[in-house]
Amino acid sequence: MECKVAHHDQDHVFERIFHPRSVAVIGVSSQAAGFGSGIVDALRAIGFQGALYGVNPKGGTYRDMKLFTSLADIPDPIDFAVIAVPAGFVPETLEECRRRGIAGAEILSAGFSETGTPEGSALEEEVRRISARGIRVVGPNCFGIYCPQSGLTLLPGPDLSRESGHVGFLSQSGGMSIDFGHIGKWMGVRFSKVVSFGNGVDLRETELLEYLGRDPETRVIAMYVEGVEDGRGFFRVLRDVAARKPVIINKGGLSEAGSRAVASHTASMGGSRVIWESALRQAGAIQVGDLWELAQTCLAFSLLPWQVYRGISVAGGGGALGVSAGDLAERYGLSLPVFDDQMSDRILEVLPRPGSSARNPVDAANPFVGPDAYRHVFTHAGSDARVDAQVLIQLLHHYKSAALSLGVDSVHSITPYEQQAQALADARQATGKPAILVMPDFKQGKESLDIEELIRDARQAFLGKGIPVFSDLGDAMQALSHVSAYAAHQHASREA
Repeated sequence: MECKVAHHDQDHVFERIFHPRSVAVIGVSSQAAGFGSGIVDALRAIGFQGALYGVNPKGGTYRDMKLFTSLADIPDPIDFAVIAVPAGFVPETLEECRRRGIAGAEILSAGFSETGTPEGSALEEEVRRISARGIRVVGPNCFGIYCPQSGLTLLPGPDLSRESGHVGFLSQSGGMSIDFGHIGKWMGVRFSKVVSFGNGVDLRETELLEYLGRDPETRVIAMYVEGVEDGRGFFRVLRDVAARKPVIINKGGLSEAGSRAVASHTASMGGSRVIWESALRQAGAIQVGDLWELAQTCLAFSLLPWQVYRGISVAGGGGALGVSAGDLAERYGLSLPVFDDQMSDRILEVLPRPGSSARNPVDAANPFVGPDAYRHVFTHAGSDARVDAQVLIQLLHHYKSAALSLGVDSVHSITPYEQQAQALADARQATGKPAILVMPDFKQGKESLDIEELIRDARQAFLGKGIPVFSDLGDAMQALSHVSAYAAHQHASREA
């Protein structure tokens, strides 16, 4: 009971932090210079609907916003504060926030322990002591919080998506947090909450992970971690949370050079690769190697059923389809079950002859096979009990050549990507087997900007049907294998 009451109290504070009715930005320059002015612009641009106040000791205005000379002059209650003053003024500013009853503050300012100086470390310790007296702190040396539902955004994030989702991201790096926010916007990953916690003087990886573990808005948790404060405590919480929600971790600083960079970035210790990999595996977390793999894995967990995947069907036209699909499947613990003669003959009924093959993978001989044919292919292939998921490979750049041959100005007008998306969704509905699109972009020269636009529009059409889209077959299989490994671990844990 005590634990539940404590969590309830904490979550009330977190609610005021992530969904504030009012925000005070301390350190807003009337000259449009600095982090304070930048975060005000970002909050206004993304559409924060709560009350927004600016503070500057000199008063004045910033873009029609009155600047109060102190927090004490703001007549209304404040839930959350953004501190963007020079490091030396941060402690007294934070203390003023605490006395005002503000629930939490993000400190964008740098100049603390990451500098490696005694002065920076002393300032950080002072911030820690003030926080312990009754105010939660994100940072310092961070980009802050992004919460699409409330309209909070990161320091350089005025154009992040306002569409909420179920992926929570905790990042020790500000750059990683904003990069993932931008990637997620076009890739189809939608966020519940993103926290760039920087030096982590108060709120950091373990407590935030525990919170997201019980947060009903978050179903998938992603993390970029450089170092942890309490290794045993972190892995205890990680094991508990990963038993209920997938936790995907990109651990920075596992190489010698990476560890040196980590120390100068957030004053953390990188740690041993062997220890980390073993601990993450035992905890049931998913370890990824970089930001792209992190994003692709989150996409897969967002749009695919969490189940064990063994056999897949692959179909498309052009390229060394059979060889690459077979090799990649084996690399990621998947297989391409060979279709029998009856199944192969059914699939071949709608494919160009001669030239096509339908043993799995299905090589459609040319890239212009239409939606009706693929609906037929995947409806039949998906009826095979050995197939757990289906992959379509589309080489849309070939439609540019077709447009030129036909004398058509717009490649969009002859590319049936919306119909292909519907066909794949129909096959998924008929078979109950999840579908994935792989859409390589082999033509990225300046003369092919229309192809890049076509691929982006096609991606949105498939995402609109709930079909994840990858640029590379290997990336798709790797992401699928992560989902499968998590499901297998969950199953084994229940059986133990």
